[in-house]
Amino acid sequence: MRLAILGGGGFRVPLVHGALLAGGGVTELVLHDVDAGRLAAIETVLAEQAAGAPGAPRVRTTTDLATALSDVDFVFSAIRVGGLRGRRLDEQVAHAEGVLGQETVGAGGIAYGLRTVPVAVDLARTIRDLAPRAWVINFTNPAGMVTEAMAAHLGGRVLGICDSPVGLCRRVARALGVDPATAWFDYAGLNHLGWLRAVRVGGADVLPRLLADADALESFEEGKLFGASWLRALGAVPNEYLHYYYFAREAAAASASRGAQLLEQQRGFYAEPSLASWEKTRLEREATYMAETREGERDDLEGGGYEKVALALMRALAGVERTTLILNVRNGSALPGVPADAVVELPCAVDANGARPLAASPLPDHALGLVTAVKAVERATIEAATTRSREAALRAFALHPLVDSVSVARRLLDGYVAAHPELAYLA
Repeated sequence: MRLAILGGGGFRVPLVHGALLAGGGVTELVLHDVDAGRLAAIETVLAEQAAGAPGAPRVRTTTDLATALSDVDFVFSAIRVGGLRGRRLDEQVAHAEGVLGQETVGAGGIAYGLRTVPVAVDLARTIRDLAPRAWVINFTNPAGMVTEAMAAHLGGRVLGICDSPVGLCRRVARALGVDPATAWFDYAGLNHLGWLRAVRVGGADVLPRLLADADALESFEEGKLFGASWLRALGAVPNEYLHYYYFAREAAAASASRGAQLLEQQRGFYAEPSLASWEKTRLEREATYMAETREGERDDLEGGGYEKVALALMRALAGVERTTLILNVRNGSALPGVPADAVVELPCAVDANGARPLAASPLPDHALGLVTAVKAVERATIEAATTRSREAALRAFALHPLVDSVSVARRLLDGYVAAHPELAYLA
């Protein structure tokens, strides 16, 4: 199989390559990026990773998109429009207005989407024309929004992935003392806006047992983050990104510039790339992930779950083995109360025919209300990016639950247009 990674100079590419070395059936890996220097740095790391590894895929790099897409079976889209500098600017504009600047949630997520969706749509059209039989696995954030925009041109051949749900399920299973392979995880929502509502083992829901045990509940990341009493009140364990909604004032007050932090962390690596410096930088990145929402360093540094999801997804789509994965896909009729063509995050049955979301029970009113509001924002952002509508962009900012004023929304939009050349279309 041939795999192309768009955004192949990105820092996380060695995680994917490492997973492929463990056995992914990929014979050739093509890395595409608009930055030749970043490509060269990552190529150096991959060469060190592959040294002595039997059956390592051949690695090629290119800055030409048509070359990258030639005769590929799979495309991983992992682009970052504007780079980490763009992320830093997203955060700075939001912080100046006293609102959250996180890259997938709130004002920062909207700004990132407005920059990214036009490029992602162009990529989707190009893939449709040059590699129509390829499966596209989207890593690019905001993952749900970008997957939905690409699906307008690729249909069910584009699937979005995220490591947050699988990490949550893994940690909950560990706290319960159950084998994740034997459990069914009832998870539903949108990307970075989902809830684990039940954990079924042998047909019985064992999540209430965890919710009743404060020590076990607060033994893992989400339990510490939300607190046992709030999780009991919800009757579910939310995705960690819901901290930005449930503790909005505290999160906005504590938010730091993650973009600036990552830019500084990665500067040294790209200046003198090596496998050792990449691994050191990766561990620093994982240790400080969402640091503004917790005290001290993160105690779950395994990280890297998303490349395992991608590999399992790729094997299933290639017909090697069927599986069930939590993915970002078009809803159909799976999640009641959400439009059929909206991209949601649900468990899916995956085989060579694609991914089919499994029927889910309705979300409780509070969760459905939040999902509906955020989905409306995502769709307004896509509309703004695809029709060049300033009104739609303003609507996206003003209607987001974490932006509490139309006046603030107007200033945010003006600030982002001034900060990003990519947003000149909204001037």
